[in-house]
Amino acid sequence: MPKILVIEDEAAIRRVLVKILSEENDSYILDEAEDGIAGLNKIKKEDYDLVLCDIKMPKMDGVEVLEAVKKAKPETPMVMISGHGDLDTAVNTMRIGAFDYISKPPDLNRLLNTVRNALDKKELIVENKLLKKKVSKNYEMIGNSNEISQIKTIIDKVAPTNARVLITGPNGTGKELVAHWLHQKSERSKHPMIEVNCAAIPSELIESELFGHVKGAFTSANKDRAGKFEAATNGTIFLDEIGDMSLSAQAKVLRALQENKIQRVGSDKDIKVNVRVVAATNKNLKQEIADGNFREDLYHRLAVILIKVPALNDRRDDIPLLIEHFTKQISKAQGGTKKTFSQDAIKLLQNYDWTGNIRELRNVIERLIILGENEVSVNDVKLFASK
Repeated sequence: MPKILVIEDEAAIRRVLVKILSEENDSYILDEAEDGIAGLNKIKKEDYDLVLCDIKMPKMDGVEVLEAVKKAKPETPMVMISGHGDLDTAVNTMRIGAFDYISKPPDLNRLLNTVRNALDKKELIVENKLLKKKVSKNYEMIGNSNEISQIKTIIDKVAPTNARVLITGPNGTGKELVAHWLHQKSERSKHPMIEVNCAAIPSELIESELFGHVKGAFTSANKDRAGKFEAATNGTIFLDEIGDMSLSAQAKVLRALQENKIQRVGSDKDIKVNVRVVAATNKNLKQEIADGNFREDLYHRLAVILIKVPALNDRRDDIPLLIEHFTKQISKAQGGTKKTFSQDAIKLLQNYDWTGNIRELRNVIERLIILGENEVSVNDVKLFASK
């Protein structure tokens, strides 16, 4: 139910506005404030779908209230109420961010149309925020185990911030899914997420890949080229398998994190960058530090938040959900009828030793869908899910 606050120092006008709104829609939850300070205090404590605010008031005028609300709760629509001599000021409030203004005495139709339109806008804002927080089906984290539930809780808390995150866990556990969740549930989600597999890029090329290069920096540098950090501007850069990064590249990444600046290979010109860094590794970085392969100062810069993704063997309760998810996904991709798994087949798969984790499970499910019967049986699992 829409919640509306009326801020008006003249009690008679305030009562008229509340009466008009209550008669228009008895589902409106109406609240009142007699001046700007009282109104602003209410707004800070409560979430309103709309605020009607007089401009000329004692203690704090409507313009000051509007400016404060735009800083504290910018998504809250505000309709300003102006006297005849306040019209210029009312127009100025539109530039500040007011949704609209209405003149005293209020015209009934104009007031109600403005209220409806403002509430519609707030509803759209809420819907858009919810849509933005939903994670793409391609990057769903499937599971209800305690381990996965804890990770989801951490992501919900961390995603809206700019805190750097280090994701650890064995190969095939879904570390990249955690990174995508962090990005897609963040305020940076409308900007790019750039992925870099540090293990797949030769050590002599990793710095150019991350930071770019200028023409002539090395033999094959025929033109200036931006790197991944620049490509991820205002978004997220995901440094996968960061434990395999060379020490020289680590030093440059450390500088980028410390100063929010990079230099292209072959240049001494600083370029400002605004990116969130999420890293992942299957290595024990503390051991790598002890062995001299990883910088301790970089580790502490990256590991503001640590998320450990468990091996599949440590979350066997999630295997039936994963089987169901992969069965739908694979059947749809192959354009065939969705197959099912017998309960005995599922129990058998739950007891396997999944050294390859979720990646291995998915491959086995695809094999069983292709080679098994319409209902995948224990015999199908024994025949085709070789371990």
